[in-house]
Formats: sequence, C-alpha cells, structure tokens
Amino acid sequence: MLTKRIIPCLDIKEGRTVKGTNFVNLRDAGDAVELADLYAKSGADELVFLDITATVDGRKTLLELVNKVAHTINIPFTVGGGISSVADVSALLNAGADKISINSSAVKNPELITELAQEFGSQCIVVAIDTRHVEGKKHVVHTRGGRTPTDKETISWAKEVEERGAGEILLTSMDADGTKDGFALELTSTISRNAGIPIIASGGAGNMEHFFDVFTTGYADAGLAASIFHFKEIGIPDLKTFLKDKGVSMRL
Repeated sequence: MLTKRIIPCLDIKEGRTVKGTNFVNLRDAGDAVELADLYAKSGADELVFLDITATVDGRKTLLELVNKVAHTINIPFTVGGGISSVADVSALLNAGADKISINSSAVKNPELITELAQEFGSQCIVVAIDTRHVEGKKHVVHTRGGRTPTDKETISWAKEVEERGAGEILLTSMDADGTKDGFALELTSTISRNAGIPIIASGGAGNMEHFFDVFTTGYADAGLAASIFHFKEIGIPDLKTFLKDKGVSMRL
C-alpha cells in the first residue's frame, strides 16, 4: 500500500483562516502563517491554501501571504483561488507554492488544464472539484466557491480532468463539508477506483475513524481536513499513530 497523506487545509478570506459548514457560516480560525508553521512541525504531509473568495471577488490569490507561508514551512504546499492563466501559476510557483489548484477556471475553460500541465508538468497541477448531490440528478460540480451549480456531472468531470493532464484531484463533498459526519465514501471510492492519479478526499472529517474509512473504504490517497485541526479536536501526530496502528501506511 502506498503511504497515505494527511493534509490540513487553510481556507483564507481577507488574509485570515476561516472555516464554515457546507461552505457557509464562516468563522475565524486563526493566523494562516502561524497555523501553517504549526502543521508543518506537527507532521502534516502537505498543506493546502485556498483563497476562497478570490474568484468571487474577481481578484488574484494573495501572493504576499503565499510567500510568507512558503518561507515558513518545509512541506509541499498547494495554493488555489483566482487562478486562470499561465502567468498566475508562474507567479504562485515563484512565490513558493509547490502545486496549484484550479476549479472554476478549469470548468469554464477545460483546455486550461492541458495548457498548464504542458507548461509546468502534471505533478504540480491539482484540479479541485466541489460537488453536491442535486435532487433528481447525480453529483454535480459547483464553482465560484460552491456558489454556482454547473452542468457537469462529477464522476465524468473527474475522468476528463485526468485525461486533460491533471496530476491530482482534490474532491470536496459540499454535502459533508463541516458536518463532521464522515467523508463521502461512496463517491470518493467510485472516483478513486477509476482514477490513475491521486485523489485527495475533503469534507466531513470528524474523528480518526473517518480517516481510516476514507483510506480503506474510499480508496483515497490523502485525507484533507480543516476545523478538526484548526480547533485542536484531533492532533496530527495522534491521528497518524492511530492509522499506522490500524495498518494504514503512514509517514511518521
């Protein structure tokens, strides 16, 4: 079994880390640089930084903050929010990001995935998929920070982004987000088992068993969470030891 990854996520709004439920009711969760430093020192395998209002506000990701975080930590660092061009990606990589995450811009212009993969290599292109189950339909892709439903069905879109050159998928269940009731295991499993690239599962983590479930039943390559780490409900060293003891391959 390949080593599984634990990834804290910093959702950034106006320079601060925030966390909500089902993508709304945001509350402050602390200073982004301080949290990043804490996670790097406590054994996180990677860090994801999402400027969650950049697309909606029609602006670029906060480069200065990205630079500060990158100079504070020594683990791989993925940045997303407001990215829509080669120039945007170049600026973020130069600021210290290791990977970039695109969502709304990829849905709007799928060719962008291919363009970025060819320019920078698939290994640093993550496509984020925010998905919600819509009544009478299957899981539907949403954009603009989860605000706007699209005509794209989640499972087929996941296959398309892989074919277009994405190196990784960040799959967030909006239905599970912030609920702490567990990851969307059935959807995660369907996508993971049919993908040739790593799948990061996001949305719903509430306890250590949820991570075990998403790695074993959901076949995810990485588990991402925010509030349970930000508010110190679960410690990353304790989580990794728990998973290792249950037979999950972890880097301690």
